[in-house]
Amino acid sequence: MIVQSFFVPGIAHSSYILGASSTCAVIDPRRDVEIYVKAAKELNLKITHILQTHLHADFVSGHLDIARATGAPIVIPKAAGAAFEHIPVSEGDTLRLEDVLLEVLETPGHTPEHVTYVARDFARGPEPVSIFCGDTLFVGDVGRPDLFPGRAVELARLLYDSLHTKLLALPDFCEVYPAHGAGSLCGRSMGAKRESTIGYERRFNEALGITDLEAFVNSLTSGMPAAPDHFTRCSRINREGPALAASLPFPAFLNPGDFSEKMASPESIVLDIRDYSAFGGNHIPGSINLDLGGNFATFAGWILQPEKEILLVSDRPENVDAAVTSLRRVGLDRVTATLEGSIFAWARAGLPTSHIPQVSPFELQQMASAVSVPILILDVRSPAEYEGFHLPQAVNIPVPELRSRFVELDPGSRIVTVCGTGHRSSLAASLLLQKGFENVTNLAGGMMGFAAAGLAPACPLCVSPHGPRFTGQRGKNAHAGDREVIP
Repeated sequence: MIVQSFFVPGIAHSSYILGASSTCAVIDPRRDVEIYVKAAKELNLKITHILQTHLHADFVSGHLDIARATGAPIVIPKAAGAAFEHIPVSEGDTLRLEDVLLEVLETPGHTPEHVTYVARDFARGPEPVSIFCGDTLFVGDVGRPDLFPGRAVELARLLYDSLHTKLLALPDFCEVYPAHGAGSLCGRSMGAKRESTIGYERRFNEALGITDLEAFVNSLTSGMPAAPDHFTRCSRINREGPALAASLPFPAFLNPGDFSEKMASPESIVLDIRDYSAFGGNHIPGSINLDLGGNFATFAGWILQPEKEILLVSDRPENVDAAVTSLRRVGLDRVTATLEGSIFAWARAGLPTSHIPQVSPFELQQMASAVSVPILILDVRSPAEYEGFHLPQAVNIPVPELRSRFVELDPGSRIVTVCGTGHRSSLAASLLLQKGFENVTNLAGGMMGFAAAGLAPACPLCVSPHGPRFTGQRGKNAHAGDREVIP
């Protein structure tokens, strides 16, 4: 038996090839599936099964694309109600890959239809050797149960039973292969390690350490991070069956004149994927900045409207390919054009541009202390990041909420947007410009730069973003009193 993992940064998605002697299964595949076909060929294995643990919320899966490429059947929980041809499975069902036996356990909680695949490698022994548990159990965390309105308590109770009655009944040596790692919003604070064992999680997973049912439910139904907009969309797409990648358009390269005509349509969005400093220097008025170097896919799925045509601005052709792949992963399939020659060609054509000043931590310090020119420091990080450490003058509005909460801000005020590194704050600044704000500046380097400059203590979530903080206490207590900084 062989397990090969594949990890997608940003959305922090893990998928797997589970191989026997000559056949293999692909488990929880991403949408760009060529990587599995190539890996199976290199391992001299034939893909004979495509296994889904549940209807994924944070990405569009590639099950239909692999099925088309290989002829392998799709195995998915019966309770998912999938609308495409598949093999439905439920508690106690088994699948065979030569010497590898897979048993299905129903493990609802993160979603109502969730299953876990328990693998036994009879070439070595009859005991369960590995589980592919999707979003039920993570390294250092468990799946969030609050993605279905009005059902969080019900699902948290089901998750408790799935974990304590079923998964923790497995041997300590049994390997744990989850569908996500640190950085995913399918949990609260997953560890950076991508695989584990039942025994290690039993001893050190804080969520599993809450053995009282009501305390467990309370811990998972309060203080959860916000769920991005695309979570509901992706679940629906995965149930109905995603469009095949081969059927989707690839963006045409348009000269500035044609690009300008196309962006005039109210059904289009101009998405600038360049570095935020390049965007700040010169960009198309009204465009949105999502730096490809940041958590691009998650915030694209969260911010962009799927019914709109997306028109890309990039300074490198290869980045267009990367952006299209990432956008498709979160169900944004209408990427129809890209600007040929980038902003250089746009400016040379005499078309209008806009700018966002970038300031250093030292400049922000000077601005904040200047009584004659008051500024509003807008911290667009998550509430947990803000509570962990922030500038004392800062107002917190997480960047996705700016789409509606911009009305709380004075359009005539001088605003400096701040995040951890400068990526999200540049997105926030571009959204404010869209809403008519004119005096917007971005803090380059964000709070990490502010701390590195020696102007403030290090932000605990910036220094250790994947540290243990399941209950929300360790991070708070360890850094109590560290919020004040040099004004």
